[in-house]
Amino acid sequence: MSQIKIFGYTDKISVKPGDEIGFHVSVDGTKKVTAQLVRLIHGDAYPDGPGFIEQEVPCPVNGEWDVQKQFTQVGSFLRVADPGNKLAHDGSFTLYAYIWPTLPTIGLRQALLGRWDCYHNQGYCLGINKQGVLEFWLGDGKEVDYVAAEVPLIAKMWYFVAVSYDASTGKATLYQESVANRYNSLLGKVVPMDYRSHVMEVMRFRARNIPEVPFLIAGSQDWHELRGHFVNQTYCGKIDRPGMYGRALSRAELDELKSGKPPSTEGLLAHWDTTAGYTDNGIGDTVVDVSGNGLHAHGYNRPVRGQTGWNWSGRNDSFRLAPQEYGGVEFHADAMIDCNWKQTKTMRIPEDLRSGVYAIRLRADNSKQNTQGLDEEYVVFFVRAKQPKSTLALLIPTGSYLAYANEHLSFDAQIVQPMSGRPPIISAVDVEMYQNPEFGFSTYDSYMDGAGVCFSSYHRPIINMRPKFRMSGFGSTWQFPADLSIVGWLEHMQYDYEVITEEDVHREGLSAMAPYRCIISGTHPEYISERILDAHEDFIEQGGRFIYMGGNGYYWNVAYRDDEPWVMEVRKLDSGMRAWAARPGEHYLQTTGQKSGIWKNLGRPPQKLLGVGFIGEGFESGRPFRRMPDSYHRTVSWITEGIEGEILGDFGLAHGGAAGVEVDRYDLSLGTPPHAKIIASSGGHTDNYVLSTEELLYAYPGTGGTQDYRVRADIVYFTAPNHGGVFSTGSIAFGQALPAYNFDNNISKLLSNVVNAFIKPGALPGGLWISQEKQWR
Repeated sequence: MSQIKIFGYTDKISVKPGDEIGFHVSVDGTKKVTAQLVRLIHGDAYPDGPGFIEQEVPCPVNGEWDVQKQFTQVGSFLRVADPGNKLAHDGSFTLYAYIWPTLPTIGLRQALLGRWDCYHNQGYCLGINKQGVLEFWLGDGKEVDYVAAEVPLIAKMWYFVAVSYDASTGKATLYQESVANRYNSLLGKVVPMDYRSHVMEVMRFRARNIPEVPFLIAGSQDWHELRGHFVNQTYCGKIDRPGMYGRALSRAELDELKSGKPPSTEGLLAHWDTTAGYTDNGIGDTVVDVSGNGLHAHGYNRPVRGQTGWNWSGRNDSFRLAPQEYGGVEFHADAMIDCNWKQTKTMRIPEDLRSGVYAIRLRADNSKQNTQGLDEEYVVFFVRAKQPKSTLALLIPTGSYLAYANEHLSFDAQIVQPMSGRPPIISAVDVEMYQNPEFGFSTYDSYMDGAGVCFSSYHRPIINMRPKFRMSGFGSTWQFPADLSIVGWLEHMQYDYEVITEEDVHREGLSAMAPYRCIISGTHPEYISERILDAHEDFIEQGGRFIYMGGNGYYWNVAYRDDEPWVMEVRKLDSGMRAWAARPGEHYLQTTGQKSGIWKNLGRPPQKLLGVGFIGEGFESGRPFRRMPDSYHRTVSWITEGIEGEILGDFGLAHGGAAGVEVDRYDLSLGTPPHAKIIASSGGHTDNYVLSTEELLYAYPGTGGTQDYRVRADIVYFTAPNHGGVFSTGSIAFGQALPAYNFDNNISKLLSNVVNAFIKPGALPGGLWISQEKQWR
C-alpha cells in the first residue's frame, strides 16, 4: 500500500465573511479525504504548555472530499504568444541571444530558445547539451540532427550565441563569441580561456513544425501520460535580447548583432528587447517583441528581471539608471512560484464566522487524532471582521511566513548547528518538504546554481505554515505555530479581538489598521513593505497603540504587486544577517524599482518606529528579563503592577526563557525616541548568540553573548502623539513564554497590564506626567 500524503493551499490568505475562498489539494495514495473547518487556538504541542488546541466549526464544506494527485510545473521560462505560428518557420532562419549560463555542465540538456518538442523529437532549438556545449538541434519527429560547438561554455561568462540555418543547402552554422568585459562576468581578461567557436554542419532533413508546439525561451515542451504537456529542459542562467530572423544571417551580420547594434528589420521575425518596459516603479513579466510582429513573451514562475546584462559597465547599480545595461533575464530550472493546481473545493465564509485563525483540516483517516504525519494537512487562512467592532487586533505577519516558507536551513545552511548548538531533529515532514521540488523554496534558500531565491508565494503548500510544526534546526516552533501562542493567550484571557494580516495592510494602508485602538504584532514580523511601514508609523502618530511582540522585526524591505499580492520579493544585499547576497548591480526590486536590503540602511531603522531594533540571535537557550530602574518611574510603574520581584520570564516554550531566539535592543543612535523607557533587559546570553553583522565594520573577537553588552533584549515603552503608545518586547521568545503555567505567569501579567491600558480610550496611564526628572516610587 502506497504512503498517503496530503498537501494543499488556498487562493487567498485573508478573507471576510461572505468572501469565497478556493482550496487546491493534491494527494498520493488516496482519492478521498475528510475535511473539517477548525479554529486554531494554540499550535505548539510542547508538553510545558497547554498543548495543541483547535475547535471544530460546523460548515457546509465539512465531510468527504474527492481529491487527486496534481502536478506542478517547476522551472522558469518565457512562453511566446504566437497564435499565427509565425515562428513555425519552414525555411531559412537565424536564432540569436546573449547568454550567461550558470550550470552549463550540470549533465542535463538545456534549451535556450526555439520550438522544440522533446517527447516527439520535432522542431528546432538552440541549447546546451549534457557536456555543457552550445548545440543546435532539429527533428522531424523520427530523427534528430545536431551541430555542436568546439569548446564548452564557461559558467557565469557572457556570450553572444547564434545559429544560422540555410534551408536551401541544409547548412547550419553555430556562432559563439565572448562578450565579457571588466565587470559583467566571472573571469577577467587575465585568464587565457578560449571562448570562441564557429562550426558548420549540413543537416540531413528539415524540422517538422506543428502548431501545438510553442516557442519557448529557456525551456522546451514535453509530455507525460498523467500530466499532459509540460515544460522540460529548462535553463539555468541569464538570457539577454534574444531574437529570430526568417533568413540565414551572414557572419558579418552576426558580428554586428554581437557588437550591440540594433537588429536589421530585414526578415526579422522577433526581437525580444529584455530592457523594454522598465519603469521607476518596476518591471512586469512580459518581455516585449519590438519587431512589430507582436510576438511578446510572458514569464512563467517569475523569471528574475532587473538583472545585469551582457553590456553592464559597472558604473550604474540600478536598472532605473541604465536600463539598457540591465537586459539580463535570469532563469532557474528549480524555480517555483505557483503550483497552478486545479481547484478542489470552494467555500463561502459564513456570515457569522468570527474573526480569527482558521484552517481546513484534511485527513485520510479521520479517526486519527493529533497526528503530525503526511496523511494530515492544515490549509490555513485568516478571517477578518466584515465590519471591525473590536478595539484590539492581532496583526498576522504573512510577509515573514512567505520569507520562511518551506525553508531548507536544517539541510543546507552551515550556520544552523553552530547557532543552535545542536543537531537538527528531522521529521518525515521535513524530509518531504526538502525532497519535493514542487513545494518551492524560501528566501533563505538558493537555487541549484547558487543564486539566492528572491521570490516566495503562498500559491503552493507551505509545509511549515501549519500548527504543531517545529523548526528542526532550532528545536522550537517558528513563525505561524509560534504566533498561535499569542492567539492562545488572547483566547485564554478572553479578550475581544480581531485578526488582520500584513497583506491587508499592504493593500489598504492605514485604513486596515485605523479601526483599532491597539494592535499586537506576531513574534517575528521581519519582512515589511514600504506601505506597511508607512501605515504603522501613521497609525501610531495618529494615536494608535502598538505592541511589538517580537525580535528582528521590521528588518527587510520587500515588495508585492497589487494584482498578485500572494508573491513577495526581497533582495538580500551586502548588509544584515542573510542567507545569501545579491550580486553587484542587482540590489533593486523588480516589483517596485525600490532598493531592497534592510530598512536600517534605507534610513528607517526599526528603532525609530518601535524603540528597539535587531542586535543578535541564538537558538539554543533563552534567558529571563530583569527589571530596569526605569520600570519604577511613576509614569510607567503601572506596566509591572501586580508583579513581584525583578526577574521576568525565566520560563517559556522557546528554550526556557522569555528573552531569546532573536533579540532587539534600545539604541538612541539609531532613533529610539529619547523619552522611551527601558522596562526590563535580558543578559547572560551564551556565545551562540552572535552580534548582528550590520553592527560591525570589521570582525574582531568578543562579540558573542557572554562578552558583548549589546547582545540583549530590551523591553521598551514610549508614548506617541495623540495618546498613542508603543510597547516593544524585543524578543521572539516573549510570545512563547505566555502559555507557560497555563498562562498564569509574570510575562502574561505584564502583557495584560499593557493591553488593558492600550484598549481603553483617553490618555495612557502616566501620560500626564511630563517632567523628565528621575522619580521612583
